Amino acid sequence: PPSPPTRHLPRDVAHVGAGGAGEAVAARPLLGHQHVAAGRAEEQHRRFRGADRPFRRGAARTGAMAMAAEAEEEVTAEEIGSQVALEYGQAMTVRVCKADGETMPVVVVQNASVLELKKALRRHVQLRQARQGGVQHLSWKYIWRTYHLTYAGEKLADDRKKLREYGIRNRDEVSFIKKLRK
Repeated sequence: PPSPPTRHLPRDVAHVGAGGAGEAVAARPLLGHQHVAAGRAEEQHRRFRGADRPFRRGAARTGAMAMAAEAEEEVTAEEIGSQVALEYGQAMTVRVCKADGETMPVVVVQNASVLELKKALRRHVQLRQARQGGVQHLSWKYIWRTYHLTYAGEKLADDRKKLREYGIRNRDEVSFIKKLRK
């Protein structure tokens, strides 16, 4: 007989962008009562996902059901892990603002470095492009040669320095600015 499904999330939660393209890093382990809450949330998510199965079997699917099914397939395990980590305060959202006014919310662990933020930004852009069917390849070497990140007028020049050392906290905005020619 198959073993019963696990009711709890793993002790280490993976985060989007903390380790870069497809990599995951271990976050602070959840406390016992948090495991129970996370297990309940996971169970509710499974029930919600299974609630539409009778509709999926039918020949006629509404447009909303089709969009929901497509959206469900697009969500990655990394994104779910990031949302759980945000809920437990293990991660933070840094808003990266481009010159054209677009803001990209990027999730990183609380003690992330500038390099980890750059990797998370890269992963965010890659996922968005894959979903929208846009340009599939960007030269990130060129991008980081041409642009830099700033916070409160200060360049985030040292990739090893922690975001916290620059004063960056949850929901702070970092600007993506073109470098001036020398």
